[in-house]
Amino acid sequence: MRPGPRNLITDVAGLRVGNAQDAGLRSGCTVLVGERPFVAAVHVMGGAPGTRETDLLAPDKLVQEVDALVLSGGSAFGLDAASGVTEGLRAMGRGFAVGDMRVPIVPGAILFDLLNGGDKGWAANPYAPLGRAALEASGSDFEIGTAGAGYGAMTGNLKGGLGSTSAVLENGITVGALVAVNALGQATVGEQPQFWAAPWELQGEFGGLGAAASYPAAHEPAPMKRMGEATTIAIVATDAILTQAQAQRMAVAAHDGMARALVPSHTPFDGDLVFAAATGARALPDPVADPFVLGHAAASCLARAIARAIHATTPMPGDLQPCWSARFRA
Repeated sequence: MRPGPRNLITDVAGLRVGNAQDAGLRSGCTVLVGERPFVAAVHVMGGAPGTRETDLLAPDKLVQEVDALVLSGGSAFGLDAASGVTEGLRAMGRGFAVGDMRVPIVPGAILFDLLNGGDKGWAANPYAPLGRAALEASGSDFEIGTAGAGYGAMTGNLKGGLGSTSAVLENGITVGALVAVNALGQATVGEQPQFWAAPWELQGEFGGLGAAASYPAAHEPAPMKRMGEATTIAIVATDAILTQAQAQRMAVAAHDGMARALVPSHTPFDGDLVFAAATGARALPDPVADPFVLGHAAASCLARAIARAIHATTPMPGDLQPCWSARFRA
């Protein structure tokens, strides 16, 4: 596989991404929106998730397609970002038809960034306006690193952030990943600058440092955050035609990429979650073998996106953790 032209999830044709953030709040959100409704699914492996409208993504539910997916900071308050996206889509005439009404379908997930030093003393919940702003900013190109849902994120040792990658497979199918990394674990190996995701790196996209000089064989990490204060939330997407059940299997497989890139991952303290999206632009050339390949590609893209998120972060006044470049390239 090779990266797409942007090495972003928007290399999957028909998808746009928008970010919005507030420097004083030290938080933000990210919206993935389709040019038209797309098949979506979800799989949760963390012990402390925060979600909106994820039950309807089960294959046995009435609604099989969604209009957008939202990743947000703000813990439970951040779930309101999807309300802003919903209002924006409704104004565009988007949504599931119910009589004369249109109801946009916008599942979302949140991460905990309430203790990162930002001003959280708001009089009114700020996340709905941030969601609307992210929708209005959506396009093919967007920032990664200290941006959107990853704006105020932290990890076990370094500043967290927003990451994205893509891959074009030999069969012509495109796969992409988008992730906000706010993990209990680390994306880098011990005190070294190398990333756990190094074996899956393509074209030096997060520094080209290769493998670490050594790997801890029996390291027992101590949690640096309390229950519910961590979470890595992600979206993997493809232009393939998938059923909702097939999309869910892609989300399940993508969690392997999270475990490859963050140590530890899927802990009781994290709310780790992966959405899957399928725009349905291309038929799978091999209906038997290709779903297997999609799962592997989604996991690889997600591992790469996590490393890119950390590698691309930038410093801000008041940071509680160093960004990767300040820690290893100062």
